[in-house]
Amino acid sequence: MPTPERTSLDEIVGAGRDLLESGGLDGLTMQAVAHRVGVRAPSLYKRVRNRNELIALIAHATVRELGARVDAAAGDPDGDPRPALRRVARAARDFAHERPAGFRLVFTPGAEPRLDTDALEASIAPVLRLASGLAGEEHALDATRTFTAWLTGFVSMELAGAFRLGGDVERAFEFGLARLTSAFADGLRDRGLL
Repeated sequence: MPTPERTSLDEIVGAGRDLLESGGLDGLTMQAVAHRVGVRAPSLYKRVRNRNELIALIAHATVRELGARVDAAAGDPDGDPRPALRRVARAARDFAHERPAGFRLVFTPGAEPRLDTDALEASIAPVLRLASGLAGEEHALDATRTFTAWLTGFVSMELAGAFRLGGDVERAFEFGLARLTSAFADGLRDRGLL
């Protein structure tokens, strides 16, 4: 087994993220993480104080990865920001399908751990920028909150299997996304930009 000095915090967090996805929070134990990285459980405590700290580190890593994907999807929109906002929504949804347990960890209301403000602001900055371009600066935060609430609600229901009335969920997602971005674009129309 590697010595604790050779086991990095990134490796520990990565192993924790993988275990979270395969076994949920119940499967995320210090023993399981230690086994995954090839050390004894007590060795982990040289890098991580306890399981709660590990869960917080996993949540922060999840938010950072999601933020990087959202930022890449947003790009640098030319003119109309609606296509970029749609790309952002699709990228976030794809992420949620790839890491559903991580997505739930971060976006379940009232769930621990609480994320620090800096991590959240960095992850939402591209959406805030696009919302500002669509709805105007005075409504950017409102539009961002509306967009985030709709997206996380839709995806959370989708992951939970809550759409039970039949029909095409993909089409419903695109329908909602088109209507939402169109409504935000009223700010562009009001300013004579559309």
